[in-house]
Amino acid sequence: MKKHMWKIVAGIVVVLMGGSILYAQQAGKNANEGVVLSENIKGNQDSSVVLTEYADFQCPACAQFYPIVKTIQEQYGDQLAIEFKHFPLVSIHPHALPAAKAAEAAGVQGKFFQMHDKLFENQNSWSKSGTPQVFFNQYAEELGLDVALFKKHMRASMIEDKIREDMEGALSKGFTGTPSFLLNGEVLEFETYEEFISKIEAALGVTQAASSTEETSSSEVNFGI
Repeated sequence: MKKHMWKIVAGIVVVLMGGSILYAQQAGKNANEGVVLSENIKGNQDSSVVLTEYADFQCPACAQFYPIVKTIQEQYGDQLAIEFKHFPLVSIHPHALPAAKAAEAAGVQGKFFQMHDKLFENQNSWSKSGTPQVFFNQYAEELGLDVALFKKHMRASMIEDKIREDMEGALSKGFTGTPSFLLNGEVLEFETYEEFISKIEAALGVTQAASSTEETSSSEVNFGI
């Protein structure tokens, strides 16, 4: 009798789990309404030199690298295209995937990089919270987004699929940490800040190191975490 009852209970659990999965999938599809995705590129989008960054919004090293990439964009933005791709290290950063979704949901309303900046600049706040969504909603409001639409699009399966494709792309390149970079489609290997800058400048044909670039010693940045 007990064995029979366990079979019934197990069957009910399977049905409920299956129903939950189907509900989540359908909810994700319903949230796709109005979602138009695009590549996240800033700078000169027609440039023949493209720096691609694979990053995790909850990664401390990525937050350290954020002002460096921003300075490069400000200095060489008319010559260089900078592309952002997602590589949330979900096994160690539980809020990284929701943060990536928040950036993409903001991107649907034309403000991906504005949300990108807020996430890195405020990483110490939302990344340590038990309810990071509260912070994401606040940032969306501060950016003048339609917050209800933002929340809806965070559940969109199209956004989740895009993030997953970026992650697969990172893994196919052999990346295991963040931030990781490609320069013109090739893995950019470097050990110091100076080497990172010099390789980008070489690709741009810049012969003299830019003295106005933010001075950051390699000891201040933990590369590839």
